[in-house]
Amino acid sequence: MASRLVTVIAPLAVIAFSMGAYALLQASRPEPDKNESPLRAAAVYTATAERDTSALEVLTQGEVRARTAIDLVSQVGGRVISVSKEFTEGGRIEPGVPLLKLEDTDYRLALSEARARLADADLAVQQALADQDVARKQLRNDRNASELALKKPQVAQARAMREAAAAGLEQAQLDLQRTQVSLPFRGRVAETHVHIGQFISPGTTLGSVFSTEVVEVRLPLNNQQLASLGLPIGFTAAPGEGPPVRFSAEVAGKRHHWLGELVRLDASVDPSTRMLYAIAEVTDPYDSGISQQGMPMAVGLFVEARVSGRTLRDGVSIPASALRPGNTVYVVNSEALLEMRQVDVAHATADKAVISGGLAPGEQVVTSAMRNPIQGMAVRSLTHGDD
Repeated sequence: MASRLVTVIAPLAVIAFSMGAYALLQASRPEPDKNESPLRAAAVYTATAERDTSALEVLTQGEVRARTAIDLVSQVGGRVISVSKEFTEGGRIEPGVPLLKLEDTDYRLALSEARARLADADLAVQQALADQDVARKQLRNDRNASELALKKPQVAQARAMREAAAAGLEQAQLDLQRTQVSLPFRGRVAETHVHIGQFISPGTTLGSVFSTEVVEVRLPLNNQQLASLGLPIGFTAAPGEGPPVRFSAEVAGKRHHWLGELVRLDASVDPSTRMLYAIAEVTDPYDSGISQQGMPMAVGLFVEARVSGRTLRDGVSIPASALRPGNTVYVVNSEALLEMRQVDVAHATADKAVISGGLAPGEQVVTSAMRNPIQGMAVRSLTHGDD
């Protein structure tokens, strides 16, 4: 009996002793030293937000194209007997100067025949008027005389035949003129399809040409760029009053610049790209509108365009690197703590962003990348000259 009691009590005593020893050790252990030093502030590069009241500028790009580009088609037929030296790819076109001449013998003969028919028609009219005068005198006392007896239908017929003969003469003259192929504008030749000695028929395509009096560039605009321009969809500028556009492109190893103007905006949005397109024009790009280095703004050239937009009052500009996704800006406040703000972006380029709300001039914005930023965390501002 006693041995059984000892067997039960002994383990309990061991457990109780162990618990007491653990409690004593916990009560007598030394307190760890507390680190009372402040947290180390994260170093970030900052820039000062500055007041900006300058005109907004939209950067876009497009391809230069001729405002007038046509296929040159013959209106008459014949054999090509003369070709201008300018009727070749890149050749210069002057208004009214023939590019091609067709054999015109048949058209000169047709013109002589038309003149003869007109002379016959004139004679017939005079004869009909003379007959009418005779009939009027003979029937002056006959109040019931018919118009046919008075020769009125005969005179009308003769006059109609004369008009038809005159139209035939005019057509013959036009056909003769059309044996010399020319254009009413200055331009350049893009392609040629006929050569001297070749016989062509009416409607034959002789080549492709384009005007150099005005070229245009179709510029894509997104919603933000449209807001920066401050123009309505379907806008059309009065002559000479469109927003200025500065074009530039790399040609032959040099950067060239040209000046133009925005003349209109499309009246609808492209459903596939959700972009709106603007048309900008450059006048006389191959002559007076060339770059300072003498380079024309050639058709087919891909150019960058900077369009002057509206002037933003009380705007604030910051470096583009300070604008985060979701229109967020990190601001270092007066207590050196980080603030994460949502701002209203009026305009943004690769270099800077213009803020219209949510940021004041003089505030410090973070321009460097931050890993795991937290609202209210301590930061230390650096400039780009600091180590």
